[in-house]
Amino acid sequence: MPGGLEFDCMRHPPEFSDTDPRAMEVWMNLLRSKTPGERIEIAFNLTEFALQMAESGVRARYPGASEREIFLRCAALRLPRDLMIRAYGWDPEVGASPTE
Repeated sequence: MPGGLEFDCMRHPPEFSDTDPRAMEVWMNLLRSKTPGERIEIAFNLTEFALQMAESGVRARYPGASEREIFLRCAALRLPRDLMIRAYGWDPEVGASPTE
């Protein structure tokens, strides 16, 4: 490759060290067979799944929370505290239930 950079496509990515290399090869071949549009759709679906799982966790930890509180607590999982305070006027460290 230009600049002396080489990438070994067959090398097992370290973040998947708990995955059998044969299973990883099947997964990589599946991804390689997808069009760019299909791959971005997979990425969007995985992102939506992760957001739903985060929301489920918040709902489990705060069963009496209002929809607004659920929204804020989910946002606080992804945004820094200072931005939560500036954007929503809610401090996740204080954690008081926000008013509707």
